[in-house]
Amino acid sequence: MLTGKQKRYLRSEAHHLKPIFQVGKTGVNDNMIRQIEEALEKRELLKVSVLQNCLEDKNTVASKLAAGTGAEIVQIIGHNIVLYKESEENKHIQLP
Repeated sequence: MLTGKQKRYLRSEAHHLKPIFQVGKTGVNDNMIRQIEEALEKRELLKVSVLQNCLEDKNTVASKLAAGTGAEIVQIIGHNIVLYKESEENKHIQLP
């Protein structure tokens, strides 16, 4: 579980990132979760964009992605979700 200070730090780090993945009409599936998991292992912090044609609510999408990948939800702002998961091999973000 992330503290408020850690979330604030991660939000500032994620501010300049572009969304890597987009959740569309089909919603969250196993293949997407696997790819996001691999990306989190390499990057630790990433943004996911929820498109307007997505049938699911952005909070539901965020909780499914977090549960499927084992990541923490840092922020949901607009149609973007920021996820963080500490990498086991490529650790480069030092949390305060």
